[in-house]
Amino acid sequence: MKIDKLVVGELQTNCYIVSSQKNNAFVIDPGDDVERIKEFLTQRKLNAQFIVNTHGHFDHAGADADLGLPVYIHEKDSVLVRHPKKNVMSVFFGTFKPVEPARFLKDADMLILDELKFRVIHTPGHSQGSLCLWGEGILFSGDTLFKGGVGRTDFPGASSKLLQESLKKLSRLDSEFMVYPGHGSETTIGRELHG
Repeated sequence: MKIDKLVVGELQTNCYIVSSQKNNAFVIDPGDDVERIKEFLTQRKLNAQFIVNTHGHFDHAGADADLGLPVYIHEKDSVLVRHPKKNVMSVFFGTFKPVEPARFLKDADMLILDELKFRVIHTPGHSQGSLCLWGEGILFSGDTLFKGGVGRTDFPGASSKLLQESLKKLSRLDSEFMVYPGHGSETTIGRELHG
């Protein structure tokens, strides 16, 4: 497995490209800079199969439509990519092209691509449909967990109570798991949730 990170858009969102030994890949949170993402895939000769949105906010899903790949997202956040005017971020950054998700992810679903296997953890709080992917000794945490912080809960649909419950779920993972967050640098579960 190879993980590449592109920092995209005005809010410096981490877009991850996760590729297998066969050069198949999936894209996590392509929030902006679609041409840069496409160029990266072409240069690395990667065959992107699908997109995973850790949640539906503009800065994580803004390039979904232009990438032209199947979009996987939790159903509770699907309204944010289907009807961009309902996406709170559009107030600040303008609307984006709607997409119809190809798959609704739910808690405990498995994502499999060649030798790669990731399990979905539904982690509401930052948004109703926030999710994380864990497996292979790593966690893609979206805007649920950051190095030195957690996701904001002052947006419509957010809940600090639900976020705390989601963090409890994540605290059950191995302390050594590397965390790849939606913004900022990598960390570990132990550093963030076990002191």
